[in-house]
Amino acid sequence: MRLDGFGLLVGDMAKMIRFYRDVLGFEIREAEDTSNVYLVKDGTLFLLYGRSDFEQMTHRRYEYVKGLNGHAEIALYVDTFAEVDEAFRRTVEQGATPVLAPETEPWGQRTCYIADPEGNLIEIGSWNKPYEVKDLK
Repeated sequence: MRLDGFGLLVGDMAKMIRFYRDVLGFEIREAEDTSNVYLVKDGTLFLLYGRSDFEQMTHRRYEYVKGLNGHAEIALYVDTFAEVDEAFRRTVEQGATPVLAPETEPWGQRTCYIADPEGNLIEIGSWNKPYEVKDLK
């Protein structure tokens, strides 16, 4: 099996599309009024599924966490420490919920956390080097 993408089950599709597209720069692949919305970020497929549509399709009811939730995180990378600070400031100004202001961790990464409109955690981090070489020793 190969990883094709990942997704979130969402309550307010329009609000979540606007956040991921307009605040975080994800590219939307079809009309906003569909029940399953495909977005792409840096070649990775990101899906938003309408909760009620998914429940209808699977013939089940699910429970959803309200507010900030720690079930998973989405990690985004920027090339410099200054970009971490700028991304945090900009996304919070555009409606992201601040969770952890930028700080440099003992292991050398500068990181911060925000949350999307439905409380899903998003990390923005940097090793202060370009993405293409960040994992090279």
